[in-house]
Amino acid sequence: MLTDTHTHLYYETDEEKLTLLMQRCLDNQVTRLFLPNVDIASIAQVDSLVNKYPDHCFAMAGLHPCEVREDYEEVLDQICESIVDRQIYAIGEIGIDLHWDKTTLEIQKTAFREQINWAKDLDLPIVIHCREAFDEIFEVLDAEKDEKLRGIFHCFTGNLEQANRAIALGFYLGIGGVVTYKKSGLDEVLKDVLLSRIVLETDSPYLAPVPFRGKPNESSYLVYIAEKLSEIYQVSVEEIAKVTTANSVSIFNI
Repeated sequence: MLTDTHTHLYYETDEEKLTLLMQRCLDNQVTRLFLPNVDIASIAQVDSLVNKYPDHCFAMAGLHPCEVREDYEEVLDQICESIVDRQIYAIGEIGIDLHWDKTTLEIQKTAFREQINWAKDLDLPIVIHCREAFDEIFEVLDAEKDEKLRGIFHCFTGNLEQANRAIALGFYLGIGGVVTYKKSGLDEVLKDVLLSRIVLETDSPYLAPVPFRGKPNESSYLVYIAEKLSEIYQVSVEEIAKVTTANSVSIFNI
């Protein structure tokens, strides 16, 4: 049994295509999918997929840092209000992204802190989006560190020092398709990271693993990421599935 701890499979709006995407997941033993929302509109999309596949799909709630704009306070209020009537398993995806727009850094930080506090109040993990912003992310996390702060560094692509710092703060590393890319260097980093601190993800429809790199990603491709980790850790794919799924259960409590 494989667990995709981060997928936007709900972006597919064609019902027939979505059914086939889910069927390919189940055929490949990808039976647990965690769905982060990114804005207000995606809440309904996430909930729709969860309602269709309640035994396989699990919701998160959060505001993606790239969606933090001038009206972010109002948007956060609406997302927070939605949580009252929904079963969610994490606050995410949240964080800081300085790839596209550095001018919003301060409000990104503010939104990040507020959502961390949601997670603490609800005793939930957070799922962190970090792009070109490790220093800024760690600045916030160091200030917020306590026994309730925990979660996943989604799409981790950092170096060993950053990996160890994240783990020391109580986080797991979300490993996706990038680990299959020849020049990523992530495989070398993971050789010094315990498998007990790793979870798998696809971030579909983005970052498809080899041999599908450059094409739309899907959660069924998680098997290729598991196979790469099997090479790195020199254990069977079954062991990778067992340990990483157990890690996901520990994080999400389901």
